[in-house]
Amino acid sequence: MFGRRKKNEAPVEPAEDAALADEAAAGEADRDGAPSQRLNLPPAPRPDGPWDASEVKEPGEGRVDLGGLFVPGVEGMELRVEVAGDAIVAATVVLQDSAVQLQAFAAPRNEGIWGEVREEIAAGITQQGGVIDEVEGPLGWELRAQVPVQLPDGTNGVQVVRFVGIDGPRWFLRGVISGQGAVQPQAAGVLEHIFRDTVIIRGDAPMAPRDPIVLKLPDDAQMVPDGVQQDAAEGSRFGGGVERLERGPEITEIR
Repeated sequence: MFGRRKKNEAPVEPAEDAALADEAAAGEADRDGAPSQRLNLPPAPRPDGPWDASEVKEPGEGRVDLGGLFVPGVEGMELRVEVAGDAIVAATVVLQDSAVQLQAFAAPRNEGIWGEVREEIAAGITQQGGVIDEVEGPLGWELRAQVPVQLPDGTNGVQVVRFVGIDGPRWFLRGVISGQGAVQPQAAGVLEHIFRDTVIIRGDAPMAPRDPIVLKLPDDAQMVPDGVQQDAAEGSRFGGGVERLERGPEITEIR
């Protein structure tokens, strides 16, 4: 199930939902009857961030230097990194019972990719038997997913996850919010601030669209090994996402 609604909009009743689905399907067909594809628009303005390297004079001020990302530091947070092969490709900020995973990718110069990425994530989640709702949240359009998971006692459960994303100049930043931050707005505020105040260092080197922007460990990192989470997602590198929420090596930052 892949619904779409705006922030604070009430869920659509089944009969109305079916009518809207038929209307949307008709609208997505061109004059020859073939379905149209989502149009990739230029990146929208980002008055509140996330920030490109060219927009911040001192990216390291109050932020943790991970090379491709400068992540805001907040008191009591833990910073964990995810590894694919030999490269660090994602960072997860854990704060009490909530977390936000940050991952940056190269993107086309004049096109945003978040619209396409949302569709790919939605397809991956629904194939797993999950439920997806596309809503307009505090960070713009996002996906709120109910993902089937196996609980520690072996029974089946559901994990609620928010997928957020922002298109920037030649980069795309994806966030995955989990824990209490995915279900309680008051717990999500700090995580949303961290996402918004992150600085992306794309660099000038040629990169294929959707290639991950590689990260590095801070020079003064104190590692707490707890296993290395390999990138096991198949197909679209955006469609998995949830597997990467597992615990990886930690950098403990007390701010």
